[in-house]
Amino acid sequence: MPKLKTHSGAAKRFKKTGTGKFKRGQSKMRHILTSKATKTKRKLGGIVLVSEADSAKVARMIPYA
Repeated sequence: MPKLKTHSGAAKRFKKTGTGKFKRGQSKMRHILTSKATKTKRKLGGIVLVSEADSAKVARMIPYA
């Protein structure tokens, strides 16, 4: 059986937790921050888990995570 290639873009964006779930950063924090509320920016700065619906896709892209 050949080795599987890791999707390099996904490897930079997702990390696996100790329980096997995947964590990710949030979007909308790159520019145009003056029009966003402080509360919104604080929430977007955190890390969240990938949804259950997308976890299988992420796991396929990062087979050795």
